[in-house]
Amino acid sequence: MFFQSTLECADNGGALESQAYSRADPKRRRATLAAALQILSITTLIVIAMTACANRHVKTSTSVATREVVDEAGRRVQLPLRIDRIVSLAPNLTEIVYAVGAGDSLVGDTEYCDYPEAAKRVAKIGDTMHPSIERIIGLKPQLVLVSTASQLEAFTRQLDEQKIAVYVTNPRSLDEVFHSIETLGDLLGHHDGATSIVAALRLRAAAVEVAIRSVKPLKVFFQVSGEPLYTIGRDAYLTDLVHRAGGVSVTADVPGAFPRFSDEAALAARPEAIILPSGGSMGSTNSTAAAALKNSPAVLNNRVYEINADHLARPGPRLIDGLEEMARALHPEAFK
Repeated sequence: MFFQSTLECADNGGALESQAYSRADPKRRRATLAAALQILSITTLIVIAMTACANRHVKTSTSVATREVVDEAGRRVQLPLRIDRIVSLAPNLTEIVYAVGAGDSLVGDTEYCDYPEAAKRVAKIGDTMHPSIERIIGLKPQLVLVSTASQLEAFTRQLDEQKIAVYVTNPRSLDEVFHSIETLGDLLGHHDGATSIVAALRLRAAAVEVAIRSVKPLKVFFQVSGEPLYTIGRDAYLTDLVHRAGGVSVTADVPGAFPRFSDEAALAARPEAIILPSGGSMGSTNSTAAAALKNSPAVLNNRVYEINADHLARPGPRLIDGLEEMARALHPEAFK
């Protein structure tokens, strides 16, 4: 019907003109017909353009709105404005998700994610370093949370192909742990919950600081594992935690976060206290000081302390529990 009307308009309007057209010479009729066809072509292009614009409008209106953020590895990440499906690849991130109030959005986590109790009932995607990409994709998450950039290499490309965002956290101090909690709270739509939790955690950290204000710092060796011997280095958030607990890590200047340490260097360090992250989900693993430290002042003076590994190895809300336990172990006199 639209095309028919267009042809009628090209005839310059009506019955009288139609009669004149029929008496015109062939050359004039051909010119008139050409003009009509030209108008028809232009009209057709207009219709096509209008249809394309309408299609583009529908695509825009039905697409998911996104925002760009920069994660703690310096990566630019496109995230939906609203995130309803999350997979966590580390126990500390799982704990943060629940702590800020986003636990209902967690659709997958690792075999090591055992706190809070609800985390045990979430679909498991494998362990922290070797997750099943197929399981992750099958859960259709909008966001995968990763604890360190080292986890990225094996699977980021595959998740990118599925349009699944990956966000990396990598805190190197207690303050950066607080920042991670606040940032994840914002990303997951739980700003108030995250702000409230961090405020309470900061108060507890400040209370420890006040308690140990006048104590003499102890030289501390933090034993990540005894055989082989691993410890904490310059880039570890635990180095900051030892300092806040009234200690000085004897490996604070060693490059890296969790370097392997030689027996000779451990013996030469002569720590006054040894911290053993043990118990919790680790069981009795790492419950004895390494052989290289058996003649250290710490061992000779019976200053070897086991602290719940889950409170130290997971940079999340319960890290404050680890700080309090470590400070009380190193300086019991400050908490009487």
